[in-house]
Amino acid sequence: MSTSQSSLPSTVKIATRKSKLALWQAEHVAHLIQTKLGLKTELVKVVTEGDKTQSAGIALSKIGGKGLFLKEIEDTMLRGEADIAVHSMKDVPSDMIEELTLAALLERENPSDALVGVTSIDQLKQGAVVGTSSLRRHAQILAARPDLQIKTIRGNVDTRLAKLDAGEYDATILATAGLKRLKLNDRIDLEIPKDVMLPAVAQGCVGIQCRTQDTELRKALLTLQHTATALVVTAERQCNEALGGSCHAPIAVHGTLNGSDMSLEGMVGNLEGVLCRKTVTGTVTSADEAKALGLKLSEVLFASGAKEILASHLANNP
Repeated sequence: MSTSQSSLPSTVKIATRKSKLALWQAEHVAHLIQTKLGLKTELVKVVTEGDKTQSAGIALSKIGGKGLFLKEIEDTMLRGEADIAVHSMKDVPSDMIEELTLAALLERENPSDALVGVTSIDQLKQGAVVGTSSLRRHAQILAARPDLQIKTIRGNVDTRLAKLDAGEYDATILATAGLKRLKLNDRIDLEIPKDVMLPAVAQGCVGIQCRTQDTELRKALLTLQHTATALVVTAERQCNEALGGSCHAPIAVHGTLNGSDMSLEGMVGNLEGVLCRKTVTGTVTSADEAKALGLKLSEVLFASGAKEILASHLANNP
């Protein structure tokens, strides 16, 4: 039964995937709800279409994108079987059905990408095999080392590390935040500098989603929001949306906020390692100003050749 608009649920039911990382995120949010809001929690574990296809080893860009990890979780909320869902925000598409909304964005963890297997990109042998299913990582690693072979890798963090350890790949690239949250810091051989690999939109940020109608729950969850993270992620997501971003295109957007001064950098590339990178800056103190800066960056990128790079990539990778 759905939560009414005028009251908080006695127990907040949290929809989550079953992977270790997803459960870490859900349990982290559960702890915040218990300690900060004084409410009981219960996890509702959901198997998504994305989970079902992971074992096939097919790149997400070929089978429908990151939204495959969301639909069943969102349906669980719409049916009233869960009150909220916890997501890694880099997996949440910019468009969302009106019945659901983002209630809070939590403080961001380290947003960088981690190289696993060797301690530097230069250390990789000529023609080394690097495992990644991310087009963003694919484009940027080839820009740094055009000789490398990129091979699709899927599965949860443990599965990817096992494939690396079994010698299927010379190295792989994972989110630093995920490795840290799983206490796998020792597997991080290099936090790849952002001037070499710009992070994904919202990488390292956990978001809480709920039904739009549940106004009291939304108000309560909003108290968990980290304002600076929310402003930066809003700018990143707005730029990505304006660029037409999805996992079907190599796009990265990353912002930093110092006081009210935001720096926002974007990258559009292709699988031949051709990149277009631009940065804009501005004063940001509200979501509207964050969105405006995101739109400005998309316009600068388009004016600098990003539109042609994207069109060429999509034509060659239908």
